[in-house]
Order: sequence, then C-alpha cells, then structure tokens
Amino acid sequence: MQIIDRTRVFNGHYKIDQLIVQHDGHELKREQFVPGKAVAALVYDTARQVYVLTRQYRIGPESELLEIAAGMMDRGETPETAVRREIHEELGYEIDKLEEIVCIWPSPGMSSEEITVYYAEVSHKSGEGGGLAEEHENIELVELSFEALVAEPLRDAKTVIAVQWVRLRQQS
Repeated sequence: MQIIDRTRVFNGHYKIDQLIVQHDGHELKREQFVPGKAVAALVYDTARQVYVLTRQYRIGPESELLEIAAGMMDRGETPETAVRREIHEELGYEIDKLEEIVCIWPSPGMSSEEITVYYAEVSHKSGEGGGLAEEHENIELVELSFEALVAEPLRDAKTVIAVQWVRLRQQS
C-alpha cells in the first residue's frame, strides 16, 4: 500500500485527513484521525504505597472514566518532558523514577495517535493536581492499593496495559 495523496478535511480541536491509498492497482479513500502524540503513566506513590489514577469525563464513551494520567505532547516536547508535565498538572506530583513500558498505536486502523506509556514512582506532591483551569479540566484523583487496582473493572486500553504490566512485575 502506498499513500498517493493526503488532504486535511477537518481542522478543529482534532484533525482529520483524507488519504488516497493505492494498492494492487486500486485507489482507496480512507479517513485518518490525526490527534498527535500522547503520553501516559501509571503513577505509584512510594511514600503512601498507593497508585494514583484520574477520573474524568471523556467524550469517546460519553461518561467518566478511570484511567492513568495522560495527555498530548506539546510541539517540541520529548515524551519524558511531556509525561513529567502531565503528572504535575493532573496529579500534583514530581517524578522520582520513570520507566517506559511501551509505545503503542491504540487504534491503528483509523488513527495516527501514538502513546508512550510509562510507570512513574513519586513520593512528594508539589501541587494540587486536578488539571489546568484554562483547559477546563475537571480531574478527580483516585488512590488505590495494588489489590484494589487489579480488581478495578478498567475499560481504558492504555490503563489496562499499564496495570497488566505492573501485575506481571508483582508476580516475578
């Protein structure tokens, strides 16, 4: 398959491109959701021995969702810089230790989004968290023990991946 044309057909908060793809002599039109690159982290407070997640309203499921801290990378940011910023904005913590778990394409059939998922250890808060007022974020912090975390019925893919990763580490 080869992309022979790309046109931006929607340029709002998110972007959508229309691609013309050539394959075996046929041309196919496909839409591609272009949100940008993102970061996410499962955060563990080593002082209090709890995992700190977020609960917030999400447009996709049209309801509140329990998930790991996450956000979009700003232009020129590295994934590590972005995840440190997002953890501070959403949870109010500074990172002591950061480990990359995986870089994923959560929906490669229709989206160019790439998410770098981390595990972060923290021990001290330097802010309130809850998100940025100017971005109209309304983020609730949720603290869970390991047992409560693995018992939680999670529905967010990046969160499921991070929790499965920590479960595997606990078993070894």
